[in-house]
Parts: sequence; C-alpha cells; structure tokens
Amino acid sequence: MSHPLQPAEPEPTGAPPGAEPPPEELSTAVALPDGDDLAVIEVPAGDGDAQRSPVGRLAATVERLRREVRAAQAEADGRALIELAKGILVERLGCGPTQAARQLAELTEQAGMSPLEFAVEVINQAARDRVAEVTSAFLASTAEDPDSGASAVRLRAAESGALAAHDAQAVAESLMEHALRPIGAEAVAIWALGSDGSLTLAGSAGFSTAEAGRWRYVPPGVATVARRGLGERSGHWIGCLSDTQLPSIGQHLHPDGGRAAVPAGTGGRIHGVLEIVWPGPIEPQSPQIVRQVEALAELCAHTLETSTPPRPGDEWRPGGLPDVAELMDLADGLHDPALVLLPYLDAEGELVDFRIHHVNSRFLDPSGRPRSVVTGSLLLEAYPMAAGESELFDHVERVYATGEPFRARRMRLTALVDEVPLAAVADIHASRHGACVLLIWRMEDETARLASLLQHAQRLGRIGGFEENLLTGEITWNVQLYDLYGKPPSDGPIPLENLPAHAHPDDAVSIGRFLRTLLHQRRPASTAFRLQRPDGVTRHIRVVAEPELDTDGRLFVVRGAYQDISAHHWTEVALAATRDQLAHSEQQASERNRLALQLQHAIMPPAQAPLDAPGLRVAVRYRPAETQHLVGGDWYDAVVLPSRLVLLCVGDVAGHGIDAATSMVVLRNALRGLAVTGAGPAQLLSWLNMVVHHLTGGVTATAVCALYDPERHTLRWARAGHLPPVLVRGTEASPLPLVKGLLLGAVPEATYEEGEVQLAVDDTLLMYTDGLIERRDRSVEESLTQLLVAARTVPPTLEQQLDRLLTYSRSDTDDDTCIVGVRVA
Repeated sequence: MSHPLQPAEPEPTGAPPGAEPPPEELSTAVALPDGDDLAVIEVPAGDGDAQRSPVGRLAATVERLRREVRAAQAEADGRALIELAKGILVERLGCGPTQAARQLAELTEQAGMSPLEFAVEVINQAARDRVAEVTSAFLASTAEDPDSGASAVRLRAAESGALAAHDAQAVAESLMEHALRPIGAEAVAIWALGSDGSLTLAGSAGFSTAEAGRWRYVPPGVATVARRGLGERSGHWIGCLSDTQLPSIGQHLHPDGGRAAVPAGTGGRIHGVLEIVWPGPIEPQSPQIVRQVEALAELCAHTLETSTPPRPGDEWRPGGLPDVAELMDLADGLHDPALVLLPYLDAEGELVDFRIHHVNSRFLDPSGRPRSVVTGSLLLEAYPMAAGESELFDHVERVYATGEPFRARRMRLTALVDEVPLAAVADIHASRHGACVLLIWRMEDETARLASLLQHAQRLGRIGGFEENLLTGEITWNVQLYDLYGKPPSDGPIPLENLPAHAHPDDAVSIGRFLRTLLHQRRPASTAFRLQRPDGVTRHIRVVAEPELDTDGRLFVVRGAYQDISAHHWTEVALAATRDQLAHSEQQASERNRLALQLQHAIMPPAQAPLDAPGLRVAVRYRPAETQHLVGGDWYDAVVLPSRLVLLCVGDVAGHGIDAATSMVVLRNALRGLAVTGAGPAQLLSWLNMVVHHLTGGVTATAVCALYDPERHTLRWARAGHLPPVLVRGTEASPLPLVKGLLLGAVPEATYEEGEVQLAVDDTLLMYTDGLIERRDRSVEESLTQLLVAARTVPPTLEQQLDRLLTYSRSDTDDDTCIVGVRVA
C-alpha cells in the first residue's frame, strides 16, 4: 500500500552529527546530471558490494561533503551574527573593532551565555531601538498634519499601553482608551478561540457586566460576527449590523451600529478575534486604519497566546500548552499511523511548514526510510505532494490556525512513486493540541475492500463457495452456501459424495457423471440439478468444481461454487413457452394469409389472357402486394355480356387479409350477376351498394363500372368513390370528366351519376386501382399528374403499355395494383 505522501530525496540514517556511518549501514541517493534532469541512484543499506563499488564510494563521499557543507554554513551564519553584533557595539560605544570584540567577550562571560546567543540578544535590542526611533519619527511627522493622520497616530500610541497590559482585559481597556474611542468606537471585545472551535470572551470594554456575562462563552458552530471574522484573513467589516442579521455582543444596544471582526493571530496560528463596535453605521475605512487595526489584533494575539481560555464556570489559568511528551505518548498508543507536527516559522514569523517532531510505531515510510530519518524533517520536504492535488497541507494549516479539527473519509491522495502515478484512499483526521498538530490517517485496506466486494458479488449472484479436503475430510462452506441449502451453519457442511441425497431423483444420472469426472477422472466438471431443501423448497442449482493435485499427482482438495439459477431457469421456461406460442401464432397467421392468397389468385390470376371482343382489345395486369401477409381486396373484371356489350370494372375493398379477399369475391360475382339484367352502370353500382351494405358486414369499397358498345363505339361509365379512368388519345392523356358517386357500403341507398364518352380507333382507356399511383409523401393530384405523363408514351401493343405503367409506377404504399386497358381496334 502506497503512502499518501511522497517522500523527498532520502536523508542519511539517523547517526549523530559529524559521525561517519559504517559502510554496511549506508543508505543514500546520488543525483547525477542527465541532460536537463537529474538521474537518482539509490544505494541500499547493508549491501557491502554496492558500497565498495564506484557508485557506493561516490555516494559516501557526497554524503560526507553534504554534512561538511551544512556544518560550514552553520558556522558561517554564527560568525556573521557575531560580526554584526561587533558592528553594533562599534557604533554604540564609539570604539574600534578590537575594543568591541573584547567588550563582547566580557559581556558574554558576565551573562553566562554563548557568544552566538549573546550576539543575537545585542542584535534584537538594536532592532527594538530602531523601531522606537522610527515610531517617534512617525508620530512627529503625523502630528504636524492632524487631519490626515490623527487616527493613525492614536492607534500607534495605543501599542505601548497594550504591550504593558498583563492580561486580555487590560489590553481591551487600553485599546478602548487610547485608540478606539477617539475614532468613534463605542466598545471592544477580545475573543479567545478554543481548541474545539468555541469562542470565549477574554476581555471587553464598553459593555455592561451583565452583557459581558451573557456572552462569556459561544459554543462551536454558532454563527456570530466574531466567528465570521475567523474565516477571512483581513477580517469582516460590517457597515450596519442590522443588515447581516448576525447575533453579536451588545446587539440590542447598537442594532444599527458598525462592526469590525479581525482575526488575532501570530505565526500562522489564530488565537482569537478582535471585535470593535461603533454606535452607528460606518463608512468603509481607509487602508491605513485597516492595517493599524490588524496590528492591534496581532497585539491581542500575543496576550492570548500566553493563556488558555476557560470553559464555562472555570477560572483563567496560565500556560495552556499541553506537554508535547503527552501528545507523543498518545500517538504511540494509536493503532493507525500518526505524526506529531510542530509549526515552522520564517524570519518574519509567518508559518511556512511543519516540523515532523514524532512518528509512532505504526508509521511506514513509502521509500523504506527508517522513522528516525523522517523524524525531524519538514513536512513539505519529506512529502512534497502533501501540498499537491489532495491539499492536505492546506487542511493541516487551517487546523493549526483555527483549532477546528479536520476529518475526511475516503480522501483521495495522489503520490508519485518511481515516476508512476498512484492513487491512494485514506481516512484523514487532524487536530490541534496546544501548539502541536496530530495528523492521523487510516489507509484503505485493499485486501479487505476486495474481500468485501467479493462477498457482495456472491450475495447478489447467489453464489456459495466450498473447499473439501479429501485426505483429512475437512469441508469449508461460506455463509452464502448455507443460505442456498437452507441450513444453519451449526448443522455443518455436506460432502460432495452425499450430493445425490439432497437432489431430485431424476437428476441422479447427471450428478453421478459430475462426480465421476471430478473425483475419478480428476478433471473440472459442472452440472445443473434440483436441490431439495429441508424447508420443502426446490431450487435449481448449478455447481462448478475443479480438483487440485499434490506433488505426487494425488487428488487432495476440491474447490468449487454453487449458484442459484432458479430465476434464470424459470425465465428460460417462460421464454420457451412464449416462443412456442409465438411460433403457433405465426403459423396460424401464415396459414390464413396463404389461404387468402390462394383464394385471390383463384379468382384473379396475376396474368390473364387478352379478352376476345369484337372491335376491342382488352388486357389486364394484376400485381399483388410485395408482402404476402398484406393480401388486399383489389379486383377487376372484363366479360362480354349476352347483349354483346362488354362489362369493364375495377374495385378495391378496404382492408387486408381473408375478410377483404372474401368480400372482393362477393362484389365481383354479384356485379357479374347484376350485369345480366341489362341495367346501366349507374344502376349496377346502386344495386351493388345495397349488397355491400347488407351482406358483407360493414365492409366499404370503391369501384368503377363501365359498359362498352362495340357497334356505336361508346362507353357508359359510373364511379363509386374511385379514381376516374384515363383516356389516351394520340400523345395526350387525360382523366374522364368526373361524375358524382359515393363509395360502396357507406349508406343503405345511394344514387350514382353516369357519364358517356365516344371512343375512336386507337383510343386507349385505362382503369386502375390506387395502388398504381398512391404515395405517402405526395397528394393524389400530384401522383395522378405523374401517371398522365407516363401514359402519353404509347408502345406498339396494349400489353407493353400496361407493363410499362407498372414498371414506372412510383407508388410506395406496398398495396395491390389492378390495371384494365381497353384499346379500340
């Protein structure tokens, strides 16, 4: 498991400073230039051959020179400080360098300090004197212009009083008297931040005793003006308190007053909040005033740092910093990896890093470095990726600043180990204890997580595993397998050889084959059987097992799994029944369509010989639908009547299938019988409408009926909701003038108009159903126009003309098509 933090370049082992580590214990890394990058060569500890190699010797030399450079740098820094202290004495005493050195040695001996420590004291005293000089010059310069700098002067003057105060209450009174009242402030409160995130009123001025008592303690998580100031580095400034609806001390006295809540912190740690109260609304303050208020808040932080805020009912007590040794003992007693971190400040007193003061015994460094090497190093130097994607360092910094603990479950941390990005998941906990931070993480156990996933997968898949040792007779079942068998774990597992006793008798053959293959032939095997449980429930089970042989080739362990496939089995049974039912329905539908098609073709063959009539040539073309299950009701007829007149008709019954085919037969035969009476086309359609309405069970149809007189060359025709015939004369094609006529079967009785047209030699009359021209994307008028264009081309024979019309038909409705062509000879 990879550590969530990436170590920096490995340090030498924890030997005393200046001591050379023995060659067999050396463990270091050498950085050699490799183009623009550094090639890092690690030399493991205890590898004598590696230490005696050129690379090992080079590593030892580099490590020795590194220690010498560090010692030289420390010595140079010390000499520089001592020389600086000598220069200060030269300037202050007016003596030469030799006298200053002698004076420094004497003072050092009298103070009982080392030369370096005394030099630091001299430098610090000189710096404080310089600050005093700058402050005096600033006061003098700003006093000359009271309009521009009077407020800043008063704030600066308050610093001396705050530094002289012995506790937070005295600091509050000093700030109120010297700095805040002259700028219009009415009251001030100094809040101390507890380790649990609570706020305690450490000092106040301008409030009554009762008001201060009511606000002595604010529990963690309560939103107030002071707590709002903790979340912003520059503080929280409010022009009018009533605009925010935030509770705060003295809110009933000055509900419309302005407020300023500035965090009081030093060295990256927030110790409390300085809250200032104005009696009325305030305008945005100048940057100079804001900076001075921040300086006063820092003065308050120095006072709060030396004391611990009391809990409700407790008294103030000095100190407040817990013993680091106790925190180290606490970390050592934990079962998770833990680090004790101390703040590391720069020269300006700002927090820049944390020193790893202690790690417990559970700690494991990802690069294998001993804990003594990691201890004492800086957090970001040892683990640079702590400030990367995970922002772990930012969380630790906030814990140290505010004292609020940080907890994160399954926090994803990214580390780089051997230049390969790895992702680690951990539960993180960080808490502040005085000036220390305790960092605890619990890495997610990959093995336990995979085992949990496997357990859930087995439960969801209803799978139970087993292992049977054939030499010792020991059998192991998991919990899921007991659930499949419906047995409590106290009853114990069942050997494989007893499996037939718990299965359906009809499955004995397949189970026997499974056991022979597994136990005697020693090959993996599987089978399905019906398990009869003690509770009377029968489950369909599939068992899979494989043998394991020892070094002598003997079978000694069998491992396998049972899976409940009852749901799958019954699904297959239902699916098989559905398939059988669907096949039966398809067979019935196919049989009905076949009968309907045979009936249709028996009445109207797709190809029919030309009609032999005097002075007239008649040809018929019928094209059934491309899809056989869409047997339609299109019909046609051309017959010479006893009166020598020629009956020509085309019709279309609504719908498809056997009903449409039988209705078509009824209409065609009825019209033939009615035509023998010698009635005209209009009368024939009127009678046929009565037949359709009363005898066909609500079927509707369209039709065109015509009688041609060969002697007079006249054609009398009528229509019942059908498209009119097309007359082709020469190179022109046009529909016959439209006559009125309702579709058949719509009403019990209907009358039809009759038209008459005189035909000439070589005239061609086309009668057709809508399957010839009907399209889904065009109107009937547009389709009819395309038919007229195609009909203007007249081939030599009538049959060729009908074939051409069928070939170039643009219909896309997949319907039957009938064409009757009549050409006058």
